[in-house]
Amino acid sequence: MLEDKKQERTTLEKLGEFGLIEHLTQNFTLQQASSLMGIGDDAAVLDFTDNKTAVTTDLLIEGVHFDLSYMPLKHLGYKAVVVNLSDVYAMNATPTQITVSMAVSNRFPLEALEELYAGIALAAKAYNVDLIGGDTTSSKTGLLISITALGEAKEEALTYRNGAKPNDLLVVSGDLGGAYMGLQVLEREKEVFKVNPANQPDLEPYSYIVERQLKPEARKDIKELLGQLEVLPTSMIDISDGLSSEILHLCRKSSVGCNLFEDKIPLDPTVISSCEEFNIDSTMVALSGGEDYELLFTIDQKDFSKIKGNPNLTVIGHMTDANEGAHLVTRANSKIELTAQGWNSFTSEQP
Repeated sequence: MLEDKKQERTTLEKLGEFGLIEHLTQNFTLQQASSLMGIGDDAAVLDFTDNKTAVTTDLLIEGVHFDLSYMPLKHLGYKAVVVNLSDVYAMNATPTQITVSMAVSNRFPLEALEELYAGIALAAKAYNVDLIGGDTTSSKTGLLISITALGEAKEEALTYRNGAKPNDLLVVSGDLGGAYMGLQVLEREKEVFKVNPANQPDLEPYSYIVERQLKPEARKDIKELLGQLEVLPTSMIDISDGLSSEILHLCRKSSVGCNLFEDKIPLDPTVISSCEEFNIDSTMVALSGGEDYELLFTIDQKDFSKIKGNPNLTVIGHMTDANEGAHLVTRANSKIELTAQGWNSFTSEQP
């Protein structure tokens, strides 16, 4: 039940920028041997000895990448970290450190930012990464979060987008389309709430896909699994913008084509049922939905026996010569050219 007493709010101007950073990061401790100096000096100091360093960054903007009417701040903090770590895993590297910068308007009290950082701390602990720095400033347009993630890997283990060869198998982890359909459910319930604020939505039937949207996970386990199976992908990318977009990235960077088989695309039953409910084609959702943060990679055919039958991995196609192009092979065995229709933050309409 909701408490009657009004929640206490602490304005940010009471702390100031440095006081705010110190307050929000006071319980973060360094876990990585490569973290020599974290927060508290002019710059962090890292020592990766013989390993190579992978660096990635992502910017999340209120009203563009997230909607606080249904995204809890703790979930937002967690997700903001995870989407960056996913990029590190897509290099076949191990995340080690993050920096967190944010611009925040005066409508957010200290308690709200504590919730945000609770999510950041939860992700940092779950993925064993150190928070080593960042910045805070004011905003007149809401909340902006920028996270940079660093990781390390042996040079021979790093996997790029440009290593796929014709006849390599195209493999994906997990299942696709859940995050996009979770977003559709949340948007629908938001509109219902606008009409009737007393209405309490029942999200239980959609718990899997809603969690895929609000609290995704980076596929740390897949990197570990491939290591155990002694499989080194020839190319790899994470699925943030939709399957078709990511396949085309691999094709362009590797100068190859691809045949993707529609009947091989892994879909959770909840995704299929929700697509029927919303009258949306499930294949289109998998191709263009985005935000699944699964890993998409290619392997040499000789490694097929190592992954065959593994419940975490699905072979969904194979790479071809570049002049054959990139195609979806439908259930009716016809070929449709793959087009990138996934997320584009510079367009007003999304799939």
